[in-house]
Amino acid sequence: MIAAAVLVGFVLGDGALGLVDLGATSDFVSVLATVALVVILFRDGLEVEKEMLQKAWHLPFRKLVLAMPVTCVLVALATYGLTDLSWTESFLDGALLSPTDPVLSSSVVTNPRVPRVVRHSLNLESGLNDGLALPAVLAFAIALDPSESGFVWWKFVLQDVSIGFAVGLLVGYAASRVIPQRQPLFAFAAAFAAYGIAVLPHGNGLIAAFVGAIVLGVRRPDILDSFERRSEVVVQAVKLAVFFEFGTLLAFGDLFEDGWAAVGIVAFTLLAARPLAVFLALARTRTDVATRAFMGWFGPKGVATMTFSLLVLSQGIAAGDRIFHIASLAVLVSILAHGLTDHAGAEWIARRTERAEARGVPA
Repeated sequence: MIAAAVLVGFVLGDGALGLVDLGATSDFVSVLATVALVVILFRDGLEVEKEMLQKAWHLPFRKLVLAMPVTCVLVALATYGLTDLSWTESFLDGALLSPTDPVLSSSVVTNPRVPRVVRHSLNLESGLNDGLALPAVLAFAIALDPSESGFVWWKFVLQDVSIGFAVGLLVGYAASRVIPQRQPLFAFAAAFAAYGIAVLPHGNGLIAAFVGAIVLGVRRPDILDSFERRSEVVVQAVKLAVFFEFGTLLAFGDLFEDGWAAVGIVAFTLLAARPLAVFLALARTRTDVATRAFMGWFGPKGVATMTFSLLVLSQGIAAGDRIFHIASLAVLVSILAHGLTDHAGAEWIARRTERAEARGVPA
């Protein structure tokens, strides 16, 4: 469905018929992408299980603090080596392509046959790394703006992340006390309240929405059941709308502005940088090679990369167009590659786990 939405958007948009012209830097585009991120992150945050949060936090934690920065560095090195972009521009590209996407990975993390620890790890990782990548993206983008000579990146990152976490905890707790039973619309209100309150003092609204959902889901398990039954149509509609929007912005000639260098960067990101970073991050853990390979592959690029690259495009950076096109190509390839392999991959690891359990081997 997601690939079909992108294809329809492409046919109707700039790439073909030109019947829909949203404009990559328009407010509508950025608002719709942000709404999609908030909705999806909030839904995924509600799915985090209290037991798994207490007992299986170390895998997603390792991927967040090790795999994501390693991915960023590896992609930056590839970008610098394959193009004439500067080091700062290359690291901006690495920051854009380091987060994984909660939308494209949702079919894996919601499949009950996939081992719980894998679903939990991918869900927490994709939920938090969107928000954690945003400070890095903004820091590199501001560093490329000559008018921001007094910018101190580490102070910005610390403020951005800490405010997001604090607001998420407070809003999630307050929502768990006041939301009536079986009222999913109130849950939506909590999601956007967390986002809005966090961004006012220049905090990270995406982190706030996800953390708030985790707190709400842990304290009020009844919210998840009601939310899934009554709000799934809204969630699916938002997904399809944002990928239709993405399709309207695609123009194949622009995607290959950097030629084979762009193809090389995208291939390296999906096939080498992300898997290698996950293998390094999960070294000396109790995960086997197959599980690491599965989690290494399912690091799709989607709404977050697209939204952040649109933000970069609107900043007026000299190489903004080129960076946006490389990121867009990565999202397009990821939609196709991960969309074609998510069901088969989930079934493979499910069957593998079931066979191991039948032999009495711990999964």
